[in-house]
Amino acid sequence: MQRSISNKNSVTPFIYVVLFFIYTALSGIYQVIPPLFAVLFILFSRALKHEDTFFLFLISFCLLFFEAENGYVLFSTIIYFVIIYKYVIPKITQNFSCNSCIKITTVLVIYLGFFVFHSIMSNIFLLPMPSMNYYVIYYIIIEFFIVSIL
Repeated sequence: MQRSISNKNSVTPFIYVVLFFIYTALSGIYQVIPPLFAVLFILFSRALKHEDTFFLFLISFCLLFFEAENGYVLFSTIIYFVIIYKYVIPKITQNFSCNSCIKITTVLVIYLGFFVFHSIMSNIFLLPMPSMNYYVIYYIIIEFFIVSIL
């Protein structure tokens, strides 16, 4: 299969999306596997920073699959990520000087803030209230180490 010389886009992002779909399906079955919600935010924010619309589209597609797998409202994670990227992350980077502090705070804001955001949306749209279990602490710790590597 030949590719055009002018088309320099790689095929690997599609492979990553397929692997993410498989991973998300497994994380729905096994609760020990973290859902990579904070990792998706980091990738989403990098795509916004670099203004890469193709990568932003792929991450948004992964977020839609994440919402469908976990039963969240359509486009709620994308709206939440945009709000956090525009208003909260600049304040976090302004107030903290160490890189690890920024990363752990970002992971905490992503998980705990989405719970609050989802609770507010549940009250507004008369949906069932979300519940939080102790796996979230485990997810925060694991995803902090993953985000530290990125």
